[in-house]
Amino acid sequence: MEEAVLLNQTTALTYFRLRGLSTNQNVQMAAFAMFLVFYVLTLIGNILIVITIIYDHHLHTPMYFFLSNLSFIDVCHSTVTVPKMLIDTWSAEKLISFDACVTQMFFLHLFACTEIFLLTVMAYDRYVAICKPLQYMTVMNWKVCVLLAVALWTGGTIHSIALTSLTIKLPYCDPHDIDNFFCDVPQVIKLACTDTHIIEILIVSNSGLISVVCFVVLVVSYVVILVSLRQQISEGRRKALSTCAAHLTVVTLFLGHCIFIYSRPSTSLPEDKVVSVFFTAVTPLLNPIIYTLRNEDMKNALNKLMGRVKGREKK
Repeated sequence: MEEAVLLNQTTALTYFRLRGLSTNQNVQMAAFAMFLVFYVLTLIGNILIVITIIYDHHLHTPMYFFLSNLSFIDVCHSTVTVPKMLIDTWSAEKLISFDACVTQMFFLHLFACTEIFLLTVMAYDRYVAICKPLQYMTVMNWKVCVLLAVALWTGGTIHSIALTSLTIKLPYCDPHDIDNFFCDVPQVIKLACTDTHIIEILIVSNSGLISVVCFVVLVVSYVVILVSLRQQISEGRRKALSTCAAHLTVVTLFLGHCIFIYSRPSTSLPEDKVVSVFFTAVTPLLNPIIYTLRNEDMKNALNKLMGRVKGREKK
């Protein structure tokens, strides 16, 4: 009899309910305005970076090739969660179908894991450029860059398929409320009416291990770079330090969330939603700001692009 009841509950479950950031209407309206501004600025900033890199031939280098990939990922990453959250602000139910939830989790982890691999590749690129400048164009030729890009996107896809597949065949039953504004694997598996201890271990060993290992590799890479910079002249050192500082800021903000969420069991903490906001909305916005304000080449290229646009408008 109990098995029959469980079967009825699990087969009837076709949606989840997202609790959102808050139940307070004023807080929801403030969040809507803030997230809308963040999302629009994220789109404008990152798309502008991609256009600028394509337009300016001086930026057709491995570093900016990977930076354009980062901007593209940030647009996609933010689009996976923020538009749904904006729509849900005006909805009392905040429902999401099971299929839509699985789709959101797949693309969330696809873009997140791909970005982690990309940040690691960008650190390697900076290491070669600063520590082995004479060999840079030989080591980081365009064939290598394309192969690295294909590899990191492939790795992100495999990771996302492996992680999302853990949630598809689990039996779910009431309550089916997700205590967040988007679907993520740790929150979803908590709703399963079966023992998920093994799955939680797999999540930690998958996402958690990837995050921690990549973070350690990145930190070691930048330590080696900083040690190498001590032997360089002041102007080259200043430019390289500026680039490394920008990379480290992005790495800390992005990987900090991944380590916090995926390196522990699926337990809810009060800080989870705040960390998720930075992960999905703030970091994609900060990336174009960090990489443009601290990068003279990007600022010069943006000024040239804006000047050309204004020149066409006058004609």
